[in-house]
Amino acid sequence: MSFREDSGEGRDLQKPFLHTGSWYKMGSRQSSIMGSSTQVMRDGSVSVLFCVLIVALGPIQFGFTSGYSSPTQGAIVRDLKLTVSEFSLFGSLSNVGAMVGAIASGQIAEYIGRKGSLMIAAIPNIIGWLAISFAKDSSFLFMGRLLEGFGVGIISYVVPVYIAEIAPENMRGSLGSVNQLSVTIGILLAYLLGLFVNWRVLAILGILPGTVLIPGLFFIPESPRWLAKMGMTDEFETSLQVLRGFETDISVEVHEIKRSVASTGKRVAIRFADLKRKRYWFPLMVGIGLLVLQQLTGINGVLFYSTTIFANAGISSSDAATVGLGAIQVIATGIATWLVDKSGRRLLLIISSSIMTVSLLIVSIAFYLEGVVSEDSHLYNILGILSVVGLVVMVIGFSLGLGPIPWLIMSEILPVNIKGLAGSIATMGNWLISWVITMTANLLLNWNSGGEGVSACVMHVLIACQYNADLSVYRDIYNLYSGSCLYCCFYSVVGP
Repeated sequence: MSFREDSGEGRDLQKPFLHTGSWYKMGSRQSSIMGSSTQVMRDGSVSVLFCVLIVALGPIQFGFTSGYSSPTQGAIVRDLKLTVSEFSLFGSLSNVGAMVGAIASGQIAEYIGRKGSLMIAAIPNIIGWLAISFAKDSSFLFMGRLLEGFGVGIISYVVPVYIAEIAPENMRGSLGSVNQLSVTIGILLAYLLGLFVNWRVLAILGILPGTVLIPGLFFIPESPRWLAKMGMTDEFETSLQVLRGFETDISVEVHEIKRSVASTGKRVAIRFADLKRKRYWFPLMVGIGLLVLQQLTGINGVLFYSTTIFANAGISSSDAATVGLGAIQVIATGIATWLVDKSGRRLLLIISSSIMTVSLLIVSIAFYLEGVVSEDSHLYNILGILSVVGLVVMVIGFSLGLGPIPWLIMSEILPVNIKGLAGSIATMGNWLISWVITMTANLLLNWNSGGEGVSACVMHVLIACQYNADLSVYRDIYNLYSGSCLYCCFYSVVGP
């Protein structure tokens, strides 16, 4: 059964719940006028890739927000006369805003759809960047950072969910990893542009992804699974047909989605108490464990303050080194995007954790010894190089697995009817830990350059050593380091 046969040649396609003027809603007469301009979109893979490229502007905004504080720290502290503590607060406030956005993201995405959620997320981002750009004191700076974070909190949940819901099964891993790849591109752009423009102009440039995202959303379909869950059968089939191609038989996939929605209930309201049910407990713990432990690696402490870390390591051109780090992260994440459907999620997580364990141990030892040996000695220069190499390898390790895979798995494993609430909780946990890391990292660097690396390294050693641990470790979830073992325990069960 093709879409055209089912709908008739003269019938206008149905409108999705959120009427955003998507190109595919044109009737056959208008569509024939467009002719060649829409023909390229008839191929299913091109259509899905186009949708992914549009929503990827959201993670680019996410990455730009994360990377902004690194190249601007010196200038903002000098111009606005901030202390290290005040700048640390500024850097971490995006995570506070993201926690609020994460709490709201699931319900917003359920009630107005994935596209509508991204439109809402883009608006506070734009306002936040403007507030930072025109800030005369710390109050506007802090307010702008909170608004940015709110938008990023919504984006961090909605984009991976949207991609997972529109992607064909054989491309879900690769396309899902585009989310983290886009985040790294946003970080790199913030690092790179920070070399050439001051912090106020850089904030203005931060507006661009959001301003392009809003009109771009008018040209992509809504998630078919969300439309099916809302009981909008015609719209759901229309959206799926566009994503798979107008000549593609979608009857099998339509049946599978309808069965999935019917088995979970279309409009059943889920409360916090319902998450205690045994059928929901395991996927929820997996989602929370993945995203919380991702941040316990300390990665955001490195990315937010990489310029300061390189300066502490004795690198004279710390800004250029930061740009190099961002470029390496993009390349490594691109490799992970290519590998994830070939090698599987679990193997990449094991490799990623092992690499980060070794590299963080090297960085910690190097920073510690730098405080012991004389600055004039040859060994001091070697230790500086060693710490930089270790930091780069740590970011590579993170990008290969712990960066993209947690978001991908979270969007895949949560049942449809709890995805909004459970996804919000998991995303909020991620941002809560990120706030703790980014708030304390800068202060720890002033106290002891190797301290954060030691703490994170302990966690990675536990992850690597406890891969085959007994599942009884679940009862230790509230213990920070024992809980770290959950990461690999989960994947000994659910990994492909």
